[in-house]
Amino acid sequence: MALARIRKNDTVIVTSGNDAGKTGTVMSINPKKGTAIVGGLNKHKKAMRRTEKTPGGLVEIELPIRLCKLMPYDADKKCGTRVRTGEKEGKKARIAVKSGKAL
Repeated sequence: MALARIRKNDTVIVTSGNDAGKTGTVMSINPKKGTAIVGGLNKHKKAMRRTEKTPGGLVEIELPIRLCKLMPYDADKKCGTRVRTGEKEGKKARIAVKSGKAL
């Protein structure tokens, strides 16, 4: 099985769309749909009905972003990077192309 390019808890940068250039942390991934929910990005307001647990009203939620619009963020170079697979300490690892460090 191939290694995933983007995983949960990765820091990613958005390459296109309304949030282009912004970074965030991946909260969840849906590989079948090819989407990810990134904390603090792609926020939209939704009208929620009042229940016993929630007060209701307008609530801001994060909607999924397509994986093709996300790139892993390289903190050393301060930009997005492509990912390749390689060996680190005898195990398969994701390696940033620009800096050569394991993600």
